[in-house]
Amino acid sequence: MGKEESGRELKLSHFTIERAPDAIFWIDSERTVYRANEAACRLIGCSQVEILGVEFHKLFDESEDSWSNIWLESKEKRGFSFETYMITKDRRRICVEITGSFIEFDGKEYIGSFVRDITQRKHSEEELRKSLTEVEQLKDRLQVEVSYLQQEIKLIHNFEEIISENVKFKEILEQVEEVASTDSTVFIFGETGTGKELIARAIHNISGRRSRPMIKVNCAALPENIIESELFGHEKGTFTGAFTRRIGRFELADGTTIFLDEISDLPVALQTKILRVLQEGEFERLGSAHTLKVNARVISATNRDLEKAIREGRFREDLYYRLNVFPINIPPLRERKDDIPILVAHFVNKYNAKIGRKIEGVSQEIMDRLQSYHWPGNVRELENVIERAVVISHGSQLELGKLPFRENMDSDASNITTLEEAERTHILKVLELTHWQVSGDEGAAEILDINPQTLFSRMRKLGIKRVK
Repeated sequence: MGKEESGRELKLSHFTIERAPDAIFWIDSERTVYRANEAACRLIGCSQVEILGVEFHKLFDESEDSWSNIWLESKEKRGFSFETYMITKDRRRICVEITGSFIEFDGKEYIGSFVRDITQRKHSEEELRKSLTEVEQLKDRLQVEVSYLQQEIKLIHNFEEIISENVKFKEILEQVEEVASTDSTVFIFGETGTGKELIARAIHNISGRRSRPMIKVNCAALPENIIESELFGHEKGTFTGAFTRRIGRFELADGTTIFLDEISDLPVALQTKILRVLQEGEFERLGSAHTLKVNARVISATNRDLEKAIREGRFREDLYYRLNVFPINIPPLRERKDDIPILVAHFVNKYNAKIGRKIEGVSQEIMDRLQSYHWPGNVRELENVIERAVVISHGSQLELGKLPFRENMDSDASNITTLEEAERTHILKVLELTHWQVSGDEGAAEILDINPQTLFSRMRKLGIKRVK
């Protein structure tokens, strides 16, 4: 190869390096920039004069020691590759990928490095990661929602099951129509079995949120140790048995309606979090510091005397007023006995089809018996009685047989005590007998034959406090 040809190849090499799209730096043994191509100058935003002799680590978000280590590693392994941030002349931080190799030339040591701006790629990767996270979250939510729908389709709940000719109940249905088109919080009051859930579903089914299912939570049916996780969800590993992340009912109810049945049974400590969701529309999953926003319409219901619960410290007064924006009071069946004939006809037809009977009529004698009963279990109890009657009837007329209720009971059910009230009264009586000694010999726990900690837990739940 002649001298002239060698000169042309040297010029070609120089031209190629200078026109290369990637930034190329040569670093000498002093860790300073020995040479940089045009792309390197453009990347940093300075001239050749400004960049030559600069300590290489000052161009990056790296310490001098780390570059010394990179030099030694490169010398040992003859190369390196990693990602870091470069600081431009105008103080911007750009993400770069550096690939370098160790060079010995003319008795001196250098590192030849290629630096590529990957800021856009990293941004795209981050956007993709966020999108995948969102997709995964939507997938989790869809799985929970599908599971919830599978449970719901096993039930028969629709507006048509609200059957009434009673004047008071028709006024309630007018209230339902009035409030359904709004997002107002609704509080439904009524005894067990009066149809509180049917009213809640009616509100949801004619509201603007009807395209998605109403999410139901029975606060009385959930153990105290899992109800917070059920409502707000939890992160994986938050507690023993939390093997996966769980989406809570409030998160699932974003954009739809959540029905908090028997809300009076919520622990007082948890009532604060419910109040925050109502006021701020936000909460955190258990085990997470990340605040989630939710747009859920809240409908709640109770069969308890909440004003009494407030006086006894078992229910927050501020939560009561926040829930009680639009109250609906459902009358018990004993106050709308004119509805019993049409309800009986409805349930007879329902269980005729379900059981395979052909009952066509109900005698006046039976109807009188049904209307003379006070129905402490309300419509639910009536339905159960009619189902049983259909089962035992084999002709065309409904037969009641031996009714599973006492027909001679006082028609005023107001004196009937709930199991919880009876338990509270009994515990208070024993505590007073022991002068409020809970544990130890002849303590209340020993008399009641339960663990002292269990008794303390029951006292907290029932709102039993010693008045000094």
